[in-house]
Amino acid sequence: MRAVVQRVSSSSVEVDENIVGQIGPGLMVLLGVGQDDTAKDAIWMAEKVATLRIFHDEAGKMNRSLIDVGGAALVISQFTLFGDCRKGRRPSFIEAAPPTQANQFYQEFVAELRGQGVKVETGQFQAEMRVSLVNEGPVTLMIDSRKTF
Repeated sequence: MRAVVQRVSSSSVEVDENIVGQIGPGLMVLLGVGQDDTAKDAIWMAEKVATLRIFHDEAGKMNRSLIDVGGAALVISQFTLFGDCRKGRRPSFIEAAPPTQANQFYQEFVAELRGQGVKVETGQFQAEMRVSLVNEGPVTLMIDSRKTF
C-alpha cells in the first residue's frame, strides 16, 4: 500500500462538480493499493498516518500527530501510485490491485483511520475527481507499507 500524505490547511474533492468530501486542517491522503496488499497493510498504514508527527508543537518543531492536533483526513483512492514509468512512455499499472480488491482495502484503511479517532472524508472510488488543497509547509511525504522507499 502506498500513500502520498500532505499536511493541509484545507482540502476538498469534487465529483461531477459536486463537493463529496471536504476538510479543514489535517492531512490529504492519496492512497494506492497494490496486488499483494492485505488487511495488515491497511491497518499499518492507518496507524502510521494517524500518528505521523508532522504538525508543529509549541516550539515550532514537527512533533505532533494528526490525532494530537485533532485534525481531519481527506482520503482519495489513487491507483496511479503503482504506475511504473521505468520503461517506455506509458505507465504500467500491473502492480496495482484490481478494483474490487483495491476498494476493499481502501475501505478498510478508512475504517481503521476512523478507528484511530480521526474524522475522515473521502472521494468516490473509481470516479473522475477534482482534488483541491492548500498544502501547509509545504509538507508532502510518501509512505509504502512494504518499505520499498
